Amino acid sequence: MQSVSSLLLAGPSPSSPEAAETTPPPMQPLQCQHERLVGNMCPSLYLAVYRGRIADVTALLLEQPAVAIDCQATTTPGIKGTAIMHGQCDILELTAERNTALHVAAEQGHHELIRELYFRFSDQGLLNRLNSALDTPLHSAARAGHVRAVAVLFELARDRGVNILGCKNEAGDTALHLAARHGHGAAVEVLISAAAEPAAELNNAGVSPLYLAVISGSVQAVRAITTCKDASSLGPGAQNALHAAVFQSSEMVHLLLEWRPALADQVDSGGSSPLHFASSDGDRTIVKAILRASPPSTVYKKDSDGLSALHVAARMGHRRVVKDMLRSYPDAAELRDGNGGTFVHAAARERRSSVVSLAISNSMLRGVLDAQDRDGNTPLHLAVAVGSTGDVEALLREGKVRADVLNNDGHTALDLAARSNAGFFATINLVVALVAFGARLRPQRQDRLEQWGGRDMVRKGIQNTSDSLAVVAGLIVAAAFAAGFNLPGGYGDDGKANLKHEIVFKTFLFLNTGAVATSMLAVALLVYGKASSHSDGSWKTFAAALHLLWVSLVCMMLAFQAALFSVATTRALTYGFLVVYMCIFILQVRIAKWLGPDTRLRTIWRFHWKGRHVDIKRQYPFANAFVVNVYLFTALSLLVPIGFEVMFLLGGRSIDTSS
Repeated sequence: MQSVSSLLLAGPSPSSPEAAETTPPPMQPLQCQHERLVGNMCPSLYLAVYRGRIADVTALLLEQPAVAIDCQATTTPGIKGTAIMHGQCDILELTAERNTALHVAAEQGHHELIRELYFRFSDQGLLNRLNSALDTPLHSAARAGHVRAVAVLFELARDRGVNILGCKNEAGDTALHLAARHGHGAAVEVLISAAAEPAAELNNAGVSPLYLAVISGSVQAVRAITTCKDASSLGPGAQNALHAAVFQSSEMVHLLLEWRPALADQVDSGGSSPLHFASSDGDRTIVKAILRASPPSTVYKKDSDGLSALHVAARMGHRRVVKDMLRSYPDAAELRDGNGGTFVHAAARERRSSVVSLAISNSMLRGVLDAQDRDGNTPLHLAVAVGSTGDVEALLREGKVRADVLNNDGHTALDLAARSNAGFFATINLVVALVAFGARLRPQRQDRLEQWGGRDMVRKGIQNTSDSLAVVAGLIVAAAFAAGFNLPGGYGDDGKANLKHEIVFKTFLFLNTGAVATSMLAVALLVYGKASSHSDGSWKTFAAALHLLWVSLVCMMLAFQAALFSVATTRALTYGFLVVYMCIFILQVRIAKWLGPDTRLRTIWRFHWKGRHVDIKRQYPFANAFVVNVYLFTALSLLVPIGFEVMFLLGGRSIDTSS
């Protein structure tokens, strides 16, 4: 059943008996040069209204049968034709979407034309005419944000005694909804000053104008609506406007909290409060504002997953937000989520090292570091499971957590290292850190110990990279051979090198020979390792080939420098090589950081002492060898700075002698 207001707003139908009695039959308009469908708006009238030409509109609509209008010229700009006499158009003509002339004028903001049309055709009920989307002209003006058009329409409706402010369209939106959705703050102010009741209305989606104003980001619109005491703040999913405001600005949050502080304690359909939303975003200013305005119980509220706002901030890694919450509510650290985990569990699971380190540095949270969730996992278990080596070592070294705690499946943290999703290098780093601080495998028979699958990773890596490394080694050999037969300084008449007595030249020959020898040996080892990739010792051959290949690269770089120094006569070369050396040093550090254990030297020594247990060697046979090879690579890399320094000294002497 239609409501009384909708019937009043709709007005009498043109085909109803009441309309026949009150509305005189429209005059039949003279036809333009082309035929118009009955009910469609004349193009001349539409363009005149669209452009706001009052004189043309009145000329088309009033009873003046001799108005000179060129239909073709008005619809096709730039084409001139003879004037065609056009007669009266009908004010009730509609566009394709059933918009009246007043709709078109309102959408374009022609407030003077709106007033003119109303006064000339006040008996046609134009103010409450509805288009196909059930929009009134006020809806059209509010959607476009034309303030003066909105004010004129309201003024005319008030004078006529028609309430169009509460009229809803097909989506259940009032004019205030549309103005707020599009962020037209000035239009919202006009509508609110006219009537406050629409601010409490919800559309078909259950959304209030205030929520839409917040989403639009218009502080002016929010400020205008919050002047209404009874305005609704509801949004989708039982959210309120404050839920959305935390992602907009602190100014908007303060406006809402001053207007209605109770918003801070309300939750949506998922149990999340605005503090949950603010904690996920990480804006400390907004979080502090909500904490000040909300009751203490807000901090302890949990969503449908059992997560508090502290858990959310920890999961997102917002260290300062976590710190602020713990400073205001220290006992919030004891809150458990749906699985019985603390905020440290949440941070460890998401690899949020900054939050984990915050918990470690706070002496009041020592007991939380060893807390177990419902699965029996401590934060250390979870950090190992996700392969976060930094968190593991921090918990063991600084947090002094126990490494031998069993979870409900009977696994220690070291047991989970083999089951983590980390790659080869990350898993080795985990094992090094855990074993260094006394981590042990769960009690089990040694003959039934399952070996870690790193052997398959190594075997696959050898097969995938051996060919590429062999090509690189071959290129080094070719370059070194070419340099050996094209000596710097050339040859004398006796066929001997001209610089044979120079120390730098002799250094070049030595380094070039070393590059050839180590590269050829690396090629041989790579070929052998590829052929015996299924044997247990293939990884040792591959590791040796890598070291030799790195030595050959170092020798080739130093040989190139020595060759240039032997023939150079300027000191500018020294500074150029200084830049090259710095780039190589940075690259070397990055490679060592990527491959090497993310641990301190003291931890490495602890690992070598603790890692002598047979069970560790049986399950992780590559751990000890990997650490040895990484530090052997680091030691070999020291040849680069030492070699460059020697080259600088020798090159400087050579330049001084030649000058």
